[in-house]
Amino acid sequence: MQKARKPIEIKISTVVAISAILHETDPAALDKALKDMTGGVSDFFEDEFAVLDIGALDTGAAGIDWTALVALFKRYRLNAVAVRNAPEELHAEIAAQGLSIDGGAPRPQQPDAAAEAEAAPQPAPVAAPAQPAQTTQAIQATQATQAAPVAQVTPAAATMIIDTPVRAGQRIYARGADLVIMAAVNNGAEIIADGSIHVYAPLRGRALAGASGNTGARIFAASLEAELVSIAGVYRTFENGHPPELAQKQVQVRLTGDRIDVLPINTSK
Repeated sequence: MQKARKPIEIKISTVVAISAILHETDPAALDKALKDMTGGVSDFFEDEFAVLDIGALDTGAAGIDWTALVALFKRYRLNAVAVRNAPEELHAEIAAQGLSIDGGAPRPQQPDAAAEAEAAPQPAPVAAPAQPAQTTQAIQATQATQAAPVAQVTPAAATMIIDTPVRAGQRIYARGADLVIMAAVNNGAEIIADGSIHVYAPLRGRALAGASGNTGARIFAASLEAELVSIAGVYRTFENGHPPELAQKQVQVRLTGDRIDVLPINTSK
């Protein structure tokens, strides 16, 4: 007898969203900025989810036209799904637009009285009575122990390893980890990591490293053929082709300020 199929199943799913950090809310200014960013490429974002971060607004968050903002981002194929760092008084009007509330990074805690007391200057300790002189051998052993370096143990970074090709339409996300791929990443595929990405085969499709904001993450590829690369949310596309001296070569991609650099993998810069 065939087992009845459940009407619905709920499973854990990873969704990656672009963080759009707003420094102003004038739709005309944002429209121009997005047009400059995308270079007029209609599929630059390809219907990505977007979180609108309003924590950096200089003039405060009052008087925002949420309907206009959502429509503007939709025009650039960015689907606004949540608002980050919104004051509590705006939660109701944000929710009325069908947007979720994202709390953002926790604020630093103020030191309590106990911590301040611990940080206060302490009385100078009273000198202890002199001890009998040590032997020459004991002194030499003590000095040798103090001079020996203390080993610093760094926890190993988590790594996700993929041995098979990443097909068109497939998305792989290494949450909190580096991503190592031993086979080709095909056109239309998307690979994402909170850490660095290593592809020991042709890298096509889209590669996004440092997805949680790690600006020190990098992308390494045995052959650069990507449609788009990103480090910590800063994008670079290749609609006009790859640099001829680096196309289909071993490269590294890294973030320098607000600029994506593509360099030979053995660069010493």
